[in-house]
Amino acid sequence: MAVFSEEIVEWMEQAEQQVGDQFRAIDRIVDRNQWKVIEAFQKYQVSDFHFAGSTGYAYNDRGREVLDLVYAEVFGAEAALVRPHFASGTHTIATALFGVLRPGDGLLYITGRPYDTLHKVIGKPGDGTGSLQDFGIHYDEAALLEGGSVDWDTVASKITEKTKVIGIQRSRGYDWRDSFTVEQIGDMVARVKALNPDCIVFVDNCYGEFTEEQEPTQVGVDLLAGSLIKNPGGGLAETGGYICGRAELVELASYRLTAPGIGGEVGAMLGTTRGIYQGLFLAPTTVGQAVKGSVLAAAVFERAGFESRPRWDAKRTDLIQAIAFSGPEQLIAFVQGIQRAAAVDGHVVPEAWDMPGYEHPVIMAAGTFIQGGSLELSADAPVREPFIAYMQGGLTYSHVKFGVLTALQTMKDRNLL
Repeated sequence: MAVFSEEIVEWMEQAEQQVGDQFRAIDRIVDRNQWKVIEAFQKYQVSDFHFAGSTGYAYNDRGREVLDLVYAEVFGAEAALVRPHFASGTHTIATALFGVLRPGDGLLYITGRPYDTLHKVIGKPGDGTGSLQDFGIHYDEAALLEGGSVDWDTVASKITEKTKVIGIQRSRGYDWRDSFTVEQIGDMVARVKALNPDCIVFVDNCYGEFTEEQEPTQVGVDLLAGSLIKNPGGGLAETGGYICGRAELVELASYRLTAPGIGGEVGAMLGTTRGIYQGLFLAPTTVGQAVKGSVLAAAVFERAGFESRPRWDAKRTDLIQAIAFSGPEQLIAFVQGIQRAAAVDGHVVPEAWDMPGYEHPVIMAAGTFIQGGSLELSADAPVREPFIAYMQGGLTYSHVKFGVLTALQTMKDRNLL
């Protein structure tokens, strides 16, 4: 049995007493989202024969077809494309963007520079990589204001007749700011449509699913994308992603995933269907466990003298808990402590390295059953100033609690507390 110092245990006990009201609010969100998922399953009469795998072209795979309908219902969208063929969230987002953008069109991100792994997707004109800009799609972005809100004056000046897609990143990425709530995204949609009603509003929904009672497609977003090895996979989906939104836009994205004229009509599920269905069923409750863990982490680390964002009593709209450290030693000890708490690869000591798609060395704790599954307890950080670690996930609250205790003890053992 792990042994933790009396001081760290006391911080934990005090924090757990402190967060009771927050936990009750999270439980209410879990209930409503769980019921919403069950009602979608019931509406489309999901049965065990829907879980059968398919091979080859997989024409008339009824499990795959109903899965799309269930996702569309849960997300309040006209249509959905849910497939194991998406290799990652970045691949899913790229598929959506390439699906609706054409040479000469413009993409404008209004929430600042997007997450590091999208930088190569956006690319540069003539870079020869097949990036958006290599295909003649114009890219621009509007930096957020100092307080983390959208700079609407700049946005208005950057929207032109060629601006076809407005990009919004719901989560904070590697920024020290609040993530955007569904209500805030709804306001963004209204303001964008007032400036140009023909713009397609696209949202990167990674880390946000089921943290609130509504999803962005329920407040006017045209197209939405996310990863199944994050929230909606419930810890069971082994791979994949989803795209949902307006039917004609989802269809265009499906043509990019497979081929024009084929779209979502083919695609063997190869035994993944059951896990994707069951993961979606579990997702509201599992996300609730992870959100509780993030609230607890914020409360404990604030008691230990660290700054966290969001604070323990703030409204939650994604899984991510950011914690600021004074230097690289504290940051590295924290991430290595999270790894030490893992059931899988708990013996491994992570080190910073140049990960594909990232622009700075990154250290990552990822002792997960699903490789890269960030609904499971994990943490990562670019080793650069400011020294901020981003913790997310936890299939069970107890695991997050153990991870927080182990991270703090690791720091204490190295005289970094």
